[in-house]
Amino acid sequence: MSDFISFKSLKRSPKPNTCLVAPENHCLAAEPDFAPPIVALSGRGLYSRLNEVIASERSWGKLEADPEQLRIKFVATTGLMRFKDDVDIEVIPLENGKATFAIYSRSRIGYSDLGANRKRVSDLIRRVTTN
Repeated sequence: MSDFISFKSLKRSPKPNTCLVAPENHCLAAEPDFAPPIVALSGRGLYSRLNEVIASERSWGKLEADPEQLRIKFVATTGLMRFKDDVDIEVIPLENGKATFAIYSRSRIGYSDLGANRKRVSDLIRRVTTN
């Protein structure tokens, strides 16, 4: 039905133009840049919050969302050069009504992104975890 990436088997490009955030042992074939926070929202609550934040950003266009799988895929367009970057998100429900997520943001072209993907992911996390 969908073409969401598999975080379990994800293999990262050797180029420094990606950012991967995932809980420990969630990606078996790739090393995350850092671990995501645990959020005091249910899996569905975190999924809804992520959708709200993504929808509020003019340069982010949602391609696909699956509320049953708690997956989101969108394209972020950079400001000046209008480069397109692909972003996949998987919400991971935890016990006690909490959740976390995995995010993989990567540039379609070029070698270095000058930290654009890491900045985007960090900004998305900040916006989702603050009121």
